[in-house]
Amino acid sequence: MHPAARQRRAGMHAPSTGMFPMTITIRLLDAADAAQFQTVRLRAVDTAPTSFLPTLDEESQVPVDEFAKRLTPTQAQAVFGAFDGDTLVGITGVRRDARTKIAHKATIWGVYVDAAYRGQRLAQALLDSATGHAANVWGCKQLMLCVNDVNRTAERLYASQGFVRFGTEPRSLFVDGRFYDEHYMIKTLA
Repeated sequence: MHPAARQRRAGMHAPSTGMFPMTITIRLLDAADAAQFQTVRLRAVDTAPTSFLPTLDEESQVPVDEFAKRLTPTQAQAVFGAFDGDTLVGITGVRRDARTKIAHKATIWGVYVDAAYRGQRLAQALLDSATGHAANVWGCKQLMLCVNDVNRTAERLYASQGFVRFGTEPRSLFVDGRFYDEHYMIKTLA
């Protein structure tokens, strides 16, 4: 069985290396996870407003069925979740445009881990799952992402995963009366 298929079927369990508690499972999300995803996504947008494009007000108005559509895996999108038992505690998505000339690249988006679970390598495991999906299921050769200039912790995380900065968009976001730059990062897969 293909590794990504195994991961989708059974979930990815942490190796017993102390990375994170054995109750944590990383798996591909689907429409059935929409309500939990919505809760975590709203918490992410609320607690890290400079890290996500929508405002809390905008994201709060998205109905749960729209989240269900966003979570349905396709040839263009996949969202992974970290679960502590049955509780969703971390998320990240990967998307691509499947048109031939640009199908070789995908974009990581929405990386978030609940504060109580940070420092346990969950974000790395989520990124590994999204990277594996993009490489093995879609055949992507590179990944891209954006990170806010003030989010140095996230930028260090991405750099530790092999992403390198290749540009900066000045004044990319306007949040609470202030402009924020965003850095573009890339990771070559093959």
